[in-house]
Amino acid sequence: MTHATTKRTLYRLKGVAPTVEAMCDALDMAQLISISADLEILTDELGVPAIMIDGVFAKAEASWYADLRRTSRRQVSRPSINPASLLMFALNDEVYAIGYGLGHHLIADRLKDKRFGLRFAIRQVNPAEVNDLVRQTPGSGKTDITLVPGGASVRTFGIEEHAQIVRTIGGRLGGVKLTVSSRSRARVSSAHGGVGLRLHLGVEGSDLLSDVREISRVCREERPHPDLEFVEYITEITDAKLIARLEAALDDLLGQSDEGRVAGSVPKGRWDHYLAARAFRTRINSRQGKVSDTFDLPYLLERVRVQRAGSRVESLREGKIVLYEDSRARSDDVIWCSSALRWVEADVALSDRRFFLLDEDWYEIGPAYLATVRDQVKKLIISPATDDLPAWDLAHDEHRFCEDIENSGRGYLCMDKKLVKTRLHRGNGVEICDVLYPDGTLMMVKRAHRAGALSHLLKQVLVAVQALQHDPEAMTGFREKVAQAPGGWNLPEGFQPKKVMLAILLKDGTELTAETLFPFAQVALLHTATVLRAWGVTIEVVGVRSRPCTCGT
Repeated sequence: MTHATTKRTLYRLKGVAPTVEAMCDALDMAQLISISADLEILTDELGVPAIMIDGVFAKAEASWYADLRRTSRRQVSRPSINPASLLMFALNDEVYAIGYGLGHHLIADRLKDKRFGLRFAIRQVNPAEVNDLVRQTPGSGKTDITLVPGGASVRTFGIEEHAQIVRTIGGRLGGVKLTVSSRSRARVSSAHGGVGLRLHLGVEGSDLLSDVREISRVCREERPHPDLEFVEYITEITDAKLIARLEAALDDLLGQSDEGRVAGSVPKGRWDHYLAARAFRTRINSRQGKVSDTFDLPYLLERVRVQRAGSRVESLREGKIVLYEDSRARSDDVIWCSSALRWVEADVALSDRRFFLLDEDWYEIGPAYLATVRDQVKKLIISPATDDLPAWDLAHDEHRFCEDIENSGRGYLCMDKKLVKTRLHRGNGVEICDVLYPDGTLMMVKRAHRAGALSHLLKQVLVAVQALQHDPEAMTGFREKVAQAPGGWNLPEGFQPKKVMLAILLKDGTELTAETLFPFAQVALLHTATVLRAWGVTIEVVGVRSRPCTCGT
């Protein structure tokens, strides 16, 4: 007997009891009526609680016909008809769903286990044959989508394990026992895991259920591949009291002026809708809202900021972002509509724990992982308050402190504000370092009141080192700046940076330790150290002592 398979996307649902009645209650009946859906119970056919929905999304005509008629001066029009079917079934205590055509639109996003597909993928995708990966950088709104059709090692994707979150991953499957595995070895079997799990599943009911049982076993019993286990450093927050505290902190944050701490982010799995949209409507406590040709984060934040304290998060949750396939933003042209909260990303710190909001859910970098990060950061901090540098007068800015370092008589050279311009770094140019040691060590100094200042500093370090290593113009310009500086010297032939020193005044003189360093900055520092190590450069951190303001003298 030939065991047929077909590629489908499997979802695991949460909050739905494994009964036919609960599955029916989970569906939007108004939506089912609008598509003239038929509902059938398949419990006898499959041998487990199961239902099937079959309907059609229909419009009088596609939205773009109006433009085509004006351009072509021809009276053309056809109806837009898209079938939609959905299969829901229960295995033990778990409920699963598979969409056919547009059937996946019948599953409410709030019901989907958003890390189900990812959980399977990191256990069964061969890390040496990854062909697609989506990751996000918390707090930036940045989503990176990398495609390698032929497959490549996950190590070549440049993932910032300490600073990025993997949302989806796809590649060739390992030795999992699925129906597709029994077919010809010439057939390449792959999986793509994110919210859902897309892979070849058995077509016959018995084969399909057997495959889903095996998928469930893998997620439940097997450990992630060592090269992919970092994906599970991220854990979803489900404790209601903790979520309430986080939402209260976010509400306060939303009431403040925008300092880049809240970012916009395309909801997971909706990138195609985002790219297809020609108009976006933002409604926050208003009937009409504002229509623009792209997602308007500043407008959204301004509307939320004027809401009453304590109601801001709820105004986002009840607010809507509507995507249209036509710039006229008519009701017939809606591609997708969701809670405005799904389009907001934010970082929140409670004590020494780091949380972030993504796609309406709260996550945390696991405490065990953060403890590992802290242990490694301790090794990078060689002195909490070094005596090798002068104390930082709190009345002085960073440039004056760099001059104080130069004047300390240890041979240091102040390079602050001596920018190097190249074809890659036009405009103001790139600052290679704040202070140069006699042995060629690059020193960066920063008075940091918050994690953002240190994140900026660490990015500057990477840009500077990379410029010296790969841009001849940058190296030539730096040589000239060093030689021309008062008390400067000629750098040796073949000079390349081997060491970076960070001199940090934390807040207003708090002793610098792995415990007092901002949690966000710990993660960013470890990532920077990892990247520099790969480039052959070491990094060390020292705390700077402070002295009271002498502005009255």
